[in-house]
Amino acid sequence: MKIAVTASDRSGLTAEIDPHFGRAPYFTIIEPDSMAVEMVENKAKDAAGGAGVSAAQTVVEQGVEVVIAGSFGPKAFDSLKAAGIKLYTCTKGTVKEVVEAYNNGMLSEFSLPTNQDKTGPS
Repeated sequence: MKIAVTASDRSGLTAEIDPHFGRAPYFTIIEPDSMAVEMVENKAKDAAGGAGVSAAQTVVEQGVEVVIAGSFGPKAFDSLKAAGIKLYTCTKGTVKEVVEAYNNGMLSEFSLPTNQDKTGPS
């Protein structure tokens, strides 16, 4: 199983979670059993539009089953859910702390996009 956590920088497990899925600079891809880490740049972070959908495609290509971020726009939410990925909420902490919270059942799964009233591209 692989987990993707939005990250503010490339420092791996010590990176702070980035609260915005589509605009996060990086995704930290973690194998939770071994805590093996791979950093993936979010090339959509500076896109004029469609950042959420492009970021979702990046995560899907990594083969993750779970994504943890502070918020998901409606288009990113729909894209990730359509791919069968579970979405969890967390707004602060390091990647390591967030994964530990997930492993301990302390995070809530998203059932709706967090930016439902957002207009324009996600």
